Amino acid sequence: MKAIKVIDKKPVLVDAPEPKGDGVKIKVVSSSICGSDIHLMSLGAFGDHIIGHEFAGVTEDGRAVAIEPIIGCGQCVFCDDGHRVHCETGLYVMGVLGDGGMAEYVTAPASSLVELPTGLDIRIASLVEPLAVAIHGLDRARVRENDRVLVIGAGPIGLAMGAALRSRGITYDMIARHDHQRVAAAKMGATLNQQDGYDVVMDAVGSPTSLTQSAELSRPLGRIGLVGLSWGSISLEPEFSAKELELIPSMGYSFKRPNRSFEEAGMILLNNPDVAEALVTHRFPLDGVSEAFATAADRAAGAIKVVFDVA
Repeated sequence: MKAIKVIDKKPVLVDAPEPKGDGVKIKVVSSSICGSDIHLMSLGAFGDHIIGHEFAGVTEDGRAVAIEPIIGCGQCVFCDDGHRVHCETGLYVMGVLGDGGMAEYVTAPASSLVELPTGLDIRIASLVEPLAVAIHGLDRARVRENDRVLVIGAGPIGLAMGAALRSRGITYDMIARHDHQRVAAAKMGATLNQQDGYDVVMDAVGSPTSLTQSAELSRPLGRIGLVGLSWGSISLEPEFSAKELELIPSMGYSFKRPNRSFEEAGMILLNNPDVAEALVTHRFPLDGVSEAFATAADRAAGAIKVVFDVA
């Protein structure tokens, strides 16, 4: 089968055997590129495995599913509470530490399969995973209907947060860097300005600059949701203490009902077709792997989310 691996820090199309063994076999329909894929590739952090942790497909018995790529033991207190990312046996992510979904077929534990709502186009369902990340970040930051909310960053996660906020009936402002991101943010209902004194600032960038900006724009006793993944150290400005701000990082998503993040994400995509229209800017077959990753890496040229049409 066709699959994508990283060789010498470059994404390469390879011929790999179809997966066998434990788990449910899935025919992948859509798989998308995450910014972390690009960063980990540049670090040489991938091993000899198929990459991709944002994907959806169809099981052999005909079920349309999105796959939670974070795998837990299912027996520890964290897994039991729906926090697999903190599993006592350690963090395991499909596509990062083992075979993932940039391939024609993949196997995954039955517990990681989330059935898609009837009517949702599987070709956009790889967006369920980044939407779930955004949803969990909002839940962690305890965003409420009457909060004044700012989202910093209009990449895939920032825009996904905007989609989730709009779906929950919460108005918000957004700071976007590029013109095409501003267009997408407006489609998600964002007001493209910034003020002072926000109850909640959602940082979807995760840089020293964005975190400083978050502190400056927060009201005293405000909350900062750190959803953007920082790959280096971040220092806290004196303003954090002076304003008594609450910094709330998030990682992954909730895996347990009634707040299973993937389920809410699927419903957002079903009920709001403009979300996929705004986020998905480019599509490629698996054979177009080099061009796809080059496109995804060039945000200034107009890319937001690059999707592989696998089937």
